[in-house]
Amino acid sequence: MSTLRIVLTILFIIVSVVINIIILVQQGNDAGLGSLSGQKSDTYWSHNKGRSKEGVLIRVTSVFIILFFALACVLNIGSIK
Repeated sequence: MSTLRIVLTILFIIVSVVINIIILVQQGNDAGLGSLSGQKSDTYWSHNKGRSKEGVLIRVTSVFIILFFALACVLNIGSIK
């Protein structure tokens, strides 16, 4: 049982590092001054955001964060005696 815990802990550390790298690679949300007045931007970028590099990074980040929390729960449940 301790071998499984070691493997899960190493996987948890790797997922944590990958999440940090992915978040640092993403660009900031620069909406400009139009966001202050509530203006909506209907540009090509806003319509095709999911197919771009940024859209892929957002989806990958979501998957890794879900994996992070699942591993955290499993490791926590495994530590209860």
